[in-house]
Amino acid sequence: MRYMQRWFPFIKHKPRVSVVRLSGVIAGARIRSGLSDAGLAPVLERAFRRGRPAAVALIVNSPGGSPAQSSLIARRIRRLADAHAVPVHAFVEDVAASGGYYLACAADEVWVDENSILGSIGVISAGFGFHELLARHGVERRVYTAGESKNLLDPFLPEKTGDVARIKALQAVLHTAFIAYVKGRRGATLAQGADLFSGDVWVGQQAVDLGLADGVAHMEPKMKEIFGEKVKFVACGVRRGWLSRLGVHAMAGLADEAEARLMWARYGL
Repeated sequence: MRYMQRWFPFIKHKPRVSVVRLSGVIAGARIRSGLSDAGLAPVLERAFRRGRPAAVALIVNSPGGSPAQSSLIARRIRRLADAHAVPVHAFVEDVAASGGYYLACAADEVWVDENSILGSIGVISAGFGFHELLARHGVERRVYTAGESKNLLDPFLPEKTGDVARIKALQAVLHTAFIAYVKGRRGATLAQGADLFSGDVWVGQQAVDLGLADGVAHMEPKMKEIFGEKVKFVACGVRRGWLSRLGVHAMAGLADEAEARLMWARYGL
């Protein structure tokens, strides 16, 4: 078709929209099977480069995850969009919360279903404390460090006030960066006077009214409304190896699945 366009420039081609699905937990150190910048890099490159797309549509369905990976993925999307002058539309399915909303904000416009959950602009960390369990069973925890903060929040030792203060200070830095990013991407649309950065979430039209999204719309009809009925949708996805397709890594992914289910459960899913 490219050769026909070269020799017959009057032939009009159907506008093309590259579709990238951003579904799942955003990979942290503990979740190997989630979304990551390294895993998505070739997918996003294809989406923005191949066939001169009229737009890239991101299908977002994520409860969040790693702050660093959220930032890396979102900024890669923006670099590619700016370099190729391609508009980006995000379409939220069930959830775009925390890091999932971070990814949605990489788009020029964010669209939601009336039942989509958006927001959770905050930072969370969680764990367990086992020191009393160990004491009941006569187990002594021995830790040797060079540097007083090397055993920060050790789950096998009693919680220290200083450790809690330190982790909250780290969270405050991450939260400030998250807020700045959202304001930088959507500042002009955000509702004035609303507490959007408390970690709360909103549903569908609520999120639109607060400026967290641009409207209620679904991918195919919205793209046809913008680019015409003859628009062509091209799915761009991660290419899985044959070992993954056979489920060879299924056992290794059980812990990942449990971690992911806990994150989805925060939103009733």
